[in-house]
Amino acid sequence: MFAVALAVAAIPEALGSIVTIVQAMGTQKMAKEHAVIKDLKAVESLGCVSVICSDKTGTLTQNSLRAEAVCINGKVMDTGQLKKYSHHPDLSLFLQSVILANNASGEETGEKEDPLEQALLHMAEEAGKDPGLLRRQWRRISEIPFNSDKKYMGAICSKGGEKILFVKGAVDVLLSKCSLAVNPSFQEEETASWGRPFSFSDKERILRQNGLWSKKGMRVLALACKPLKEEEIRDAKAENMIFLGLAAMTDPPRPESKMAVADAKKAGIRTVMITGDHKETAAAIASEIGIFTAGDLAVTGADLDQMSDQQLQERLEKISVYARVSPEHKIRIVEAWQKKGHITAMTGDGVNDAPALKKADIGIAMGKAGTEVSRDAAAMILTDDNFATIIKAVANGRNVYRNIKNAVLYLLSGNTAAIFAVLYTSLMALPVPFAPVQLLFINLLTDSLPALAIGMEPADEGLLKEKPRDPKEGLMTKDFMIQMAAQGVLIAAVVITAFYLGLRSSTAMASTMAFSTLTLARLFHGFNCRGKKSIFKLGFGTNPYSLYAFGAGALLLGLVIFIPGLHRLFQVQSMPVVSLLQVAVLAFIPTLMIQMKRLICKK
Repeated sequence: MFAVALAVAAIPEALGSIVTIVQAMGTQKMAKEHAVIKDLKAVESLGCVSVICSDKTGTLTQNSLRAEAVCINGKVMDTGQLKKYSHHPDLSLFLQSVILANNASGEETGEKEDPLEQALLHMAEEAGKDPGLLRRQWRRISEIPFNSDKKYMGAICSKGGEKILFVKGAVDVLLSKCSLAVNPSFQEEETASWGRPFSFSDKERILRQNGLWSKKGMRVLALACKPLKEEEIRDAKAENMIFLGLAAMTDPPRPESKMAVADAKKAGIRTVMITGDHKETAAAIASEIGIFTAGDLAVTGADLDQMSDQQLQERLEKISVYARVSPEHKIRIVEAWQKKGHITAMTGDGVNDAPALKKADIGIAMGKAGTEVSRDAAAMILTDDNFATIIKAVANGRNVYRNIKNAVLYLLSGNTAAIFAVLYTSLMALPVPFAPVQLLFINLLTDSLPALAIGMEPADEGLLKEKPRDPKEGLMTKDFMIQMAAQGVLIAAVVITAFYLGLRSSTAMASTMAFSTLTLARLFHGFNCRGKKSIFKLGFGTNPYSLYAFGAGALLLGLVIFIPGLHRLFQVQSMPVVSLLQVAVLAFIPTLMIQMKRLICKK
């Protein structure tokens, strides 16, 4: 009987289910805050995240692009001026390229469309062009789709006997593929020919303008075209083209991004921007929201290719912005942080991002702009594509782990008290204080409810002021074990006292008082395990579930004590009022001592 009682006392039967329930409740809360967790383990892992590799467009910015200005032959114009010159051949050709090298429909179809292409199409419409009419006049023969290696897309279109390849893409890429520039003809009576030699000074002027816009955080695209002969259509290449001009667009940061990045820093989390945009543009946006600070570095995918793994490891802590990167670069960046022992989260939305999302400790896909492939590869999906949601999810992940740890502390400290009580009575040659059914009643019923309530403890501001926990650190740390043992000894002391008081009457009364004291003391102890602060600092009303759990546990205990029909089942007997008062006072003493210690330490 001693062995059975000791085994039942030692094993927290409800622990497995409680941990799973707490994790599930955490995922439910995160889903309400736009973070859908696909893997329960990811809930806890979020609390360890120390590096977030985030995309720029749509995650840190609003993804509401708007074309602000164009540059054609060195002439810079706001988009509001375009209608005035829309009849001019050079500008007309530029806007024609904007519409035809574009897959946006310009209509509310309910399908996801690229915000960049939508912004360009809207610019052409404001300039007085009719995309529908132009697309009916120019039949698209084929398309050169965009990819992260080429960094441009094109469309081959025909009108009568005329066939032209229209291209839009990264400025530096298209500059290298153009041998002609559109003629400088901004006089109404002049007409545009197919181009003039593209001089070094032309390229210098374009790069200078691109740099000016990029430093303002604007996203810049180049547009070009190339007349084709019939035999060139099948194998048309974006080479020896005519440079048409630049279009600059703004994509302002999300209002909450700056605060979210600041919160991440307080939480000991490094935020790194990874984007396909120009380096200057990325650095400007990163600087505005607090990712890129004095002394930090911004590198391109080409720079990464020149670095060895050792060089990357040496510079890794200083690099805050990666621009013009490919999916392969993203994997390399994630691996570099992981080699330094960091738990890394990675955001992505494209098909090519799937390997990096899988490689990261926490892959985060975009719910709005993301592809099905990226969502399948990720452990978490942002339904609002918002960086601030990641920080909320990290706080929730830390809270879930903390609550699980506190619930485990509650269960094990209570079980430790029961073990100490059983061991003491055995060593002193006293009767076994608990029947196995009594310990099962405590572990399965009255303990489960407070443990679940502890798992529902809300997050507080202090969570994001702590450093990420070390994933290699076990749950049963030295401090945890000392705390568990100390609390167990306190509860065991009052239980043994109650046992001795009951032993004056009979062995049955001693067992009844010990059982009642242990049950009630553990119910009170649920308030201690809600957190490290005193209950007055935590507040009774912040977690009403703890009050419900205490009330339900006390009711169950009352049924066992006061209903004669249950006495035989649970091997208890009726207690006089004096014994009931003794049990209540003794059960409250451990909680009173723990709370007083916290108040004194706080002062």
